[in-house]
Amino acid sequence: MSLKNLMVHLDAGERAAARLELAASLARSHGARLTGVFGQRAAAQRVGVVATWPSAEYAAAREASKAAFEKASAGLPGAEWVDINRGSDAEVLRGVTNLARHFDLVVLGQRDTAAGSLLPEDFVMDVIVDGGRPVLVLPYAGDFPAVGRRPMIAWNDAREAAHALNDALPLLGDVEEAWVMSFAARHEDADASCAGVVRHLADHGVKARAEVLVVEDFGIMDLLLNRVSDRSADLLVMGAHGHIGFPFLNRGAGTRYILQHMTVPVLMSS
Repeated sequence: MSLKNLMVHLDAGERAAARLELAASLARSHGARLTGVFGQRAAAQRVGVVATWPSAEYAAAREASKAAFEKASAGLPGAEWVDINRGSDAEVLRGVTNLARHFDLVVLGQRDTAAGSLLPEDFVMDVIVDGGRPVLVLPYAGDFPAVGRRPMIAWNDAREAAHALNDALPLLGDVEEAWVMSFAARHEDADASCAGVVRHLADHGVKARAEVLVVEDFGIMDLLLNRVSDRSADLLVMGAHGHIGFPFLNRGAGTRYILQHMTVPVLMSS
């Protein structure tokens, strides 16, 4: 399986360059078309009592983004840069979400709360849930020139997890080691299902091992992130807006927690 059209969100933030580099690398390796979408919140420029748009600050950021995209996408057929040209949170979110529905994969960046943000608070979560397309989220720290060689797949037998599993297959073309991770009150509750995932991956040429952790309390997301670190995984694959393991997790709580604390790229599907 391969990706044919990719979208990467761009803004004036420091991590836009890292997202662009990864997206361009994926586009080249898959022979895919790449579209860069520039959009961020910004206030209109006021001259006297008249507000004008776009502001000089936005215009400068826009031109810098376009230049960076053209350089990074040089040689990629059909590469296109798009400016949403809206400053409000609602318009930026609406524009990115609507465009996201037309792509095989969307590359976004994790929100860095310490550094502030040019985007709405739940921007990534909303695009994942409402865009209907798989989203690859890049952490706000670290270098990730490639993903998918050491993937960890979080499995809970839910619709969202099934979507994420298949959406991740195009990224798993050169796997060194892969794991299917599940959480249950008893091993037998998840062993058979994980074995089915392992067989499905094997049919696609991906050799994976299953691991079921027996848990009896909260902290599932921390256990998952610890396993990602222990295995030196370079990609976490999981369903969004669903339970991971136990029903006492509020719907969406696990997704938000991972988006806040992730340390490796995460592919999410809803």
